[in-house]
Amino acid sequence: MEYHNPVLLKETVDGLNIKEDGVYVDVTFGGGGHSREILNRLGGKGKLFAFDQDLDALGNTIEDVRFQLINENFRYIKRFLRFYGVKKVDGILADFGVSSHQFDVAERGFSTRFEADLDMRMNQQSELSAFNVVNDYEEEQLKQVLLQYGELRAAPAMAKLIVEHRKDGPVKTSNQLKKVLQKFLPPRHENKVLAQIYQAIRIEVNQEIEALKEFLEQTPELLNDGGRLSFISYHSLEDRLVKRFIRNGLFEGEPERDVFGNFEVPLKKVNGLIVPSKEEIKLNNRARSAKLRIAEKL
Repeated sequence: MEYHNPVLLKETVDGLNIKEDGVYVDVTFGGGGHSREILNRLGGKGKLFAFDQDLDALGNTIEDVRFQLINENFRYIKRFLRFYGVKKVDGILADFGVSSHQFDVAERGFSTRFEADLDMRMNQQSELSAFNVVNDYEEEQLKQVLLQYGELRAAPAMAKLIVEHRKDGPVKTSNQLKKVLQKFLPPRHENKVLAQIYQAIRIEVNQEIEALKEFLEQTPELLNDGGRLSFISYHSLEDRLVKRFIRNGLFEGEPERDVFGNFEVPLKKVNGLIVPSKEEIKLNNRARSAKLRIAEKL
């Protein structure tokens, strides 16, 4: 099963500041590239847990006594680590978004490049698919999805048009959806707008923002003092949440301050924002929008 090279491999694993006998978690296993690099740096007593809700990722499992792959969404990280008797870890790595493999398998419906049924489920056993979002959501719900997650100014008109077309029968495939929304796809920017539409629907299908928030809120409690988070985001919605959580321990607003104007937060950022080199982007186009942020438990 073909999985592409992991993005910012060295930088992300360097960010964990790995101890040989430490316990680490890779919550977005995918093809296992980041996990293999972590295992290369661990000693015989180290331990690595990995999460991936995609059944396809199970085919990449690593035969190593120090490794355990858990076929679950990372929003349940604390629950499943407890199942394995783990309450604290030394580092957590995440490479958010869609894997290259998911984009490249046409029938999964993630890519604008292929004609496919509207699906976009990262967990193939999930009930909600892109078909349901496009065909079952009320106009107002559709508008909110396209506005919030796609940041599309034409969201109200797009939602209205989709609902109009549904009266003649369901919108079943990516090509049908593209035809419905053709008037919003200017030739020079067609791919960009389509990518925003797909992103919006995909985030809704997989509850990506809710899952990310739930996951982030659990991380300070899971980390040992001095433990590290090393997170790659690909779009502004994710990156904004990661950045705010590292800075404030909150997603919105400011933390409460004491009488001296100071506030306590569980994490401190390590280094500044890290982005891929031109060379890496040339070798792996998926890396072009990657942003790496590293934090340490205080």
